[in-house]
Amino acid sequence: MSLRTIMIFPEFENMNIIDRIRDKYDPLARLVRPHITLVFPFENEMSNEAIEEILIKRLHDVKPFEIVLNGISMQEDNYGNSLLLDVQKGAEDICCIHEVLYKNEFKQFDSGLGYKPHITIGKFQTEKELNNAYNDLKNMDDSFTTIVNKISVEMIGKNEESIILIEKML
Repeated sequence: MSLRTIMIFPEFENMNIIDRIRDKYDPLARLVRPHITLVFPFENEMSNEAIEEILIKRLHDVKPFEIVLNGISMQEDNYGNSLLLDVQKGAEDICCIHEVLYKNEFKQFDSGLGYKPHITIGKFQTEKELNNAYNDLKNMDDSFTTIVNKISVEMIGKNEESIILIEKML
């Protein structure tokens, strides 16, 4: 069994800005493209075909939608110290997808933590490192806009690399 995740891999015209920040602050930058996680890493016996059927069933009414990311925030929780690029437009659509998946077939994996759509752009060992990176970036006013038209399922490889298993078009 391997760890899998359900996510959105947005494509932005100005992706190079996000890539540059992640190269500096995110240890996973070279292993997984910038993404918005819908279902956090889980491990179970479900086949990839079964997961694809769930996505077809649960997302049949979801149409492509616009997202806009802008603004930096910090998050400190059980998963560490993270720097986030926040979703300003489309967050409601993303939350609906997240909720419908966690209410149903992925309920057992729901950690119960609050969910805020974002792209993680930095991970830090200490709160001080997080604060320093935040202070470097807090005035960044770049916006990132795209249309979300597919949901992806990835497998996390043995070296933490992202292996795309399924791409469900909306």
